[in-house]
Amino acid sequence: MPDNNTKPPQNSGWQSDVIADLIRGFGFPYITLNPGASYRGLHDSLVNHNKNEPPMLLCQHEKVAVQIAHGYAKACGEPLCVIVHNVVGLLHATMGIYYAYTDRAPVFVIGATGPMDEGKRRPRVDWDHTANVQGNAVRDYVKWDYQPGGIQGVPDSFARAYSIMMSEPQGPIYMCYDAALQEAPLTELVKMPDAASVKKPSKIAPDMAALGDIADRLVAAEWPVLLPQYVGRVASGLTDMVALAETAGAAVSDVQSRLNFPTEHPLDCRMNTDVFKTADLIVALDCRDWERPTHYNDRINRTLKAHYPDHCQWADIGFADIEISKWAMGYQKFPQCAARVLADTELAIPALTGLVRERVAKDAKAAKRIGERKHAIKDMHDKTRAKWREQSRDGWDSSPISVARLAMEVWDQIKTEDWVLTTQAFEDWALKLWDFDKHYRWPGKALGTATQIGMATGVALAHRGKGRLVVDCQTDGDLMFDAGALWFAAKHKVPLLCVMHNNRAYYNDWEHQITVARQRGTPEERAYIGMDIMDPAPDFATLARSMGWYAEGPIENPADIAPALKRAIAQVKAGKPALIDTITQHTG
Repeated sequence: MPDNNTKPPQNSGWQSDVIADLIRGFGFPYITLNPGASYRGLHDSLVNHNKNEPPMLLCQHEKVAVQIAHGYAKACGEPLCVIVHNVVGLLHATMGIYYAYTDRAPVFVIGATGPMDEGKRRPRVDWDHTANVQGNAVRDYVKWDYQPGGIQGVPDSFARAYSIMMSEPQGPIYMCYDAALQEAPLTELVKMPDAASVKKPSKIAPDMAALGDIADRLVAAEWPVLLPQYVGRVASGLTDMVALAETAGAAVSDVQSRLNFPTEHPLDCRMNTDVFKTADLIVALDCRDWERPTHYNDRINRTLKAHYPDHCQWADIGFADIEISKWAMGYQKFPQCAARVLADTELAIPALTGLVRERVAKDAKAAKRIGERKHAIKDMHDKTRAKWREQSRDGWDSSPISVARLAMEVWDQIKTEDWVLTTQAFEDWALKLWDFDKHYRWPGKALGTATQIGMATGVALAHRGKGRLVVDCQTDGDLMFDAGALWFAAKHKVPLLCVMHNNRAYYNDWEHQITVARQRGTPEERAYIGMDIMDPAPDFATLARSMGWYAEGPIENPADIAPALKRAIAQVKAGKPALIDTITQHTG
């Protein structure tokens, strides 16, 4: 107990106990962290004052700790608490925080600094690890950061940070606590947030007159296309999109930052640019990445050519210019729209569906046009998926293994299970060949290299205990960045089937170098330099086994995939992570 004559209030002896109470009180299910002396006071409070509730989950790197929280939030919509060591831990975590920001994932990052009082700093180390304004390291890509000046400012700022993080569009926040503040005795009453108080505000509702304008345009359109990007961030998003598409008779081109639409639905036209050729109206739904799916991208000349005709109009429903970073440019090019509605699509899409339904019921010509259009879209959908199935047979028996064959081998083993795919979708072959029929099947597309294994582990953690088989298509280059994440899954008993897409290269970049070589007339055969992961080739199965996983491979004969998958799935169902290393063809 602290050496003072004042009885600690609220059965707490230290100021860090207040922070621990807030973490528990706000309902975080887990804390991911890598240890650091700057938060030793808080760590002790979490272990002893909180009795390790919520549980602390040890990670080997701060970036992985953030990425696990990122994947968890993508999978279930709920945030984890992440704790990172002062300056150096925060700098390790920055890429994870940046990707969480660009992917709109709520992550509650706690850090520490100081002591800010120079008289309390240990020589050298506390000076090296203290920043003047530590939040500056991430301020440009968090929704909010704050460092309270005293213990009385901790509860209010914590509650505000949680509300900001969870308000749409969601994203990470960073709270920094002085080491001396944490380690000081608690000698005064600190008022905590009322348990019954609202932790986040209500959603942004649409202007119904403006929404009615979009409904009028949808009903009058000859060939409308819906372009959802983050609609599927909530469980209702998938079914809401189905209702709107069916009511309006509109094709859907899923931008795929979340799973916004079922892949086998007859109105699904993802990754099919032909759907835009005759479009007279495109409705962007919680979508910033509107140019990529709707334009031909000449990567060499850096020019774009629209797939849609000049007369096509655009409408936008979403968060417009809320929470745009003044530094990172993930906001994309500003769209020129005939109609724009500021609203959360969780409210706006059902409301728009109702307005369209009312109008169609009173317009026999529109109803007929919608019915005929549905048949035309279904025909386009069926032909596209038939073409993909035919293409998947190319090089079926080849070695190295084709990624399409690998995707089908996995599908054959999991299609009768309650399955989840993490991020990498087998270079889109899973989306082309599998039946994504439920909102939780896939949390959205993969992000950059050095993000995937951490996020995949977070997705698996979110589904742990639900009887679901979680599958990760794991690229080799990505795993080389964060191999320590394998230990996390074994240590914390996170069942996960990791199927390696191991082409022994950073082939996405290799492909770029081939493109440049062709344009410049330089030797294509030299494009591998600085790109291949060979000589030596990593033994991922041995690596995984050393971390406590079940593992097999490398597998080069495609006939060996199915038996290996059966054995690995049995291990996963028994609660153990399993890795199958398959050697795949070069594909970006």
